[in-house]
Amino acid sequence: MRNRFVSILLLVLVVLLGAQLVRPYLDRVFFAATEPRVVTPSGALADYEQTATKIFETVAPSVVQVVAQPPHNPFDVDPNATQSGTGFVWDAAGHIVTNDHVVSGEATIAVRFASGEIVPAQVVGEAPNYDLAVLRLNRSISLPPPITIGKSSDLKVGQAAFAIGNPFGLEQSLTTGVISALKRRLPTSGGREIADVIQTDAAINPGNSGGPLLDSSGRLIGVNTAIYSPSGANAGIGFAIPIDVVNRVVPELIRTGRVPTPGIGILAADETIATRLGVTGVIVAGVVPGSPAARAGLVGIDPAADAIGDVIIEANGEPVRRLSDLTDRLERAGPGATIDLTVMRDSNRRTVKVDVIDLAQR
Repeated sequence: MRNRFVSILLLVLVVLLGAQLVRPYLDRVFFAATEPRVVTPSGALADYEQTATKIFETVAPSVVQVVAQPPHNPFDVDPNATQSGTGFVWDAAGHIVTNDHVVSGEATIAVRFASGEIVPAQVVGEAPNYDLAVLRLNRSISLPPPITIGKSSDLKVGQAAFAIGNPFGLEQSLTTGVISALKRRLPTSGGREIADVIQTDAAINPGNSGGPLLDSSGRLIGVNTAIYSPSGANAGIGFAIPIDVVNRVVPELIRTGRVPTPGIGILAADETIATRLGVTGVIVAGVVPGSPAARAGLVGIDPAADAIGDVIIEANGEPVRRLSDLTDRLERAGPGATIDLTVMRDSNRRTVKVDVIDLAQR
């Protein structure tokens, strides 16, 4: 009886083992998909997906790739080296807006449209203080429509943000995220700071520079300009020049090729000095002789007495806590205007009227 049970058990084990060995062959014979599979109908896109796809379909044709080649130098290690960024159609006249650092100093510039058409272009205006440049196409083509303009003054942290560009040369890429912060300050190659810069976590990488940052209505709210990243790749912190600044600077570049540099003729002390001394405001380090600041009686640091002079704490009634606050007020006023500055000297507060001039024309 026992031997019979063992025999049956062995037989069952042999059958199971055999089934496992032949199963792959049976699956290929009976279950292999040798014909195209039936397509499952898609469901409706979520609202957020519909918004993103509509924005891309509407705006992407107006976003271009900007390729700039430096002047040929026979001693360059790589004379064919190029740099690329992003730009977008500004108006029906064929002006393209991009970052100044994408095209500055370059000899040959080409613009590639979403259609694949490549058009030579030239710089008609640069504003290093804002990292903005305007290009003009060298020949007429059928242009996609300019991107609609929004406002940056009423943006909210947390609202959706969409970036379209050419990261690492990969054309027509859409990334999404939110506005992470507002009123950031960003140094530029012009030696100044852009105030009220937009911070976003929408992925921005090298090649996105000069591309549009959009709101959920597809309106232009900023121009992507930089990333904060130790590795040089996206780390979730990108910056965009606010559209309120862009909409003021770009028309001036188209008209005159330059943007005035408003100032009053002071040299500001490094902000670390103010921080170390516990001073809130802009410490006047020096005053340019004959400048509006000198005529208004402002004085700078006295090295002999080891004492600070005037500290600017307000401009036109608005607080000035650092240099970018002052430059923002001066830019809003513009050359030719007169600005009211509230200054502190030896614990005494006073208000003086100072003319704003274009420092670039001195």
